[in-house]
Formats: sequence, structure tokens, C-alpha cells
Amino acid sequence: MRIMDRPEFDQKGEVLTMAPDVLVRDAAIAMSERNYGAVVVVSPENKPVGIVTERDFLRRLLACSLDPATTPLSEVMTKDLKLARPEDDLLAWLRQMSNDRFRHVPVVDHDGHIVTMMSQGDFVSYTWPELLSRLREQAKATMELSPSIFFAIAGILLFLMGVMLTVLMVS
Repeated sequence: MRIMDRPEFDQKGEVLTMAPDVLVRDAAIAMSERNYGAVVVVSPENKPVGIVTERDFLRRLLACSLDPATTPLSEVMTKDLKLARPEDDLLAWLRQMSNDRFRHVPVVDHDGHIVTMMSQGDFVSYTWPELLSRLREQAKATMELSPSIFFAIAGILLFLMGVMLTVLMVS
């Protein structure tokens, strides 16, 4: 599935963007008011040049004892920005976000202008129903192929419950 095929792609609110010279305090206030976890730092041409997340506030501002009232976003932003395209594969991005430990990816058009921002949560909302569907299919196939496995697992679970009840009663 492509990123642009997700309902969230068109339903997301406006991306919070700010210039590199905006103060961290102002960005934090705007993020808090909108309940956003990130702000995209953009050039005068409105192209992403960085991203600032709550984690950046923690690691690059608070841990370094910088003053949010005097520190510009350019000093705390992540400059090694990863940018997605609307036609990119959703699962490939979810995998990369999980492996590289980041939660927000700006999505840009072919001219490099920001279109939207997708979060790991947006992608996970796709994978959960898919995962549950596959688990149901797997369980059904397992039951059809070998009901004895099901009964063996059920028996083990009943035995363990009996042991736990006995332990609780003795205590």
C-alpha cells in the first residue's frame, strides 16, 4: 500500500512548519496547543530543512541546559531529515521508522514542498487490522489442519490454570 492510499493522508491537519530562526519556546507552545509531536523546519522556499520533535527538546535543549526563550530551532533540529513521497510504500517506511527509531516523516511532492506529515501511529493503524486478519486466518488454518494441536494447547492452559488456583488456595 502506498502512503497516499491511507485515509489519514488526506485527512491530516495542516503540517506545523516554522523557520529555522523561530525560538524553541514559540515552537513548543504551538506544538502544545495543537497536540503535535513535531514541527518541520522549512527554508524560505517552504522546503523542509529539518525537524524538531519532543525528543529533540529533551536531548538537545534540556540535556544541554539551553534556554528555550533564546535558542532558535536551528540549534536543536534534526538536520539529517528523511523525506517520504506520497507514492512510497507504507510498510517500507514503517519498517525504516521502527529500525531507525523515529516517529514522524514529512511527505513531500516532487518539487520538495511539504504535502503532509505521517506519524508511526498513522502507519500502525493500517498494520493492526492487517495483522489481526492474518492471525485469524492462521488460527483458522491451524484448526482445520490439526485440531489436536488446539486441544493440546487448551489442555496445557487448563492445567496451568489449575496449578495457579491450587497455589493460590494453599497460600
